[in-house]
Amino acid sequence: MSVRRSGISGPGVGALINGTVLFVVAVVVAVTAVARLLNPGEVEVPGLPMLLFAGIGLLANVAAALILRPARGSSINMRGAYLEVLGDMLGSVAAIAAGAVILLTGFQQADAIASIAIAALIAPRAFLLLKDSVRVLFQTVPVETSVAEIRDHILGNEGVVDVHDVHVWSITTGQQVFSAHVVVDPHVFAEARTGALLDQLGECLAEHFDVEHSTFQLEPAEHAGHEHHVHP
Repeated sequence: MSVRRSGISGPGVGALINGTVLFVVAVVVAVTAVARLLNPGEVEVPGLPMLLFAGIGLLANVAAALILRPARGSSINMRGAYLEVLGDMLGSVAAIAAGAVILLTGFQQADAIASIAIAALIAPRAFLLLKDSVRVLFQTVPVETSVAEIRDHILGNEGVVDVHDVHVWSITTGQQVFSAHVVVDPHVFAEARTGALLDQLGECLAEHFDVEHSTFQLEPAEHAGHEHHVHP
């Protein structure tokens, strides 16, 4: 069994860029906030304007999050967009809290502390997005997918003798692609049952493994022995 690696996934590239931007922003925000916390300086942060603008930003981000939330699992790019909006929303909440603290107590470092909290919330999500996008780009087997289990299901179909050159990968989140060479009994070809078997195999993978696109190359048993490179 092997992993197919051909071409570059557009959704994976977009998610990689989103994840990188999010992670870089988190690091820059954290470093700047720590510097401000250690050296507050003489410039004071106005609490009331900060509170008002953060409140407006929160309303906009909540609206955007509600729009994106239903589609966040449809693709890795939508997930990246949702995470960006979620990070902005959490940032607005932290800014509101910091603005309220500054307005009520005059504690200027509240702004820096809020920024550090925002960075701590964004960084792990950005890292997970980067991890998933790299898996898509390298077209590795999805973590939740068992190639051995898929192979066993295919072998369980009547007329199937063996399965080799098995490949499964993701083109984006939740969209898996599968291909394999399936060795069948000669009577499958003799009785013109290839179409029915292909439909059966495709339905099996779609039902049990949520594989949206599957490609099978049917081979008679005597042909499989002629192949030079057969993967178990």
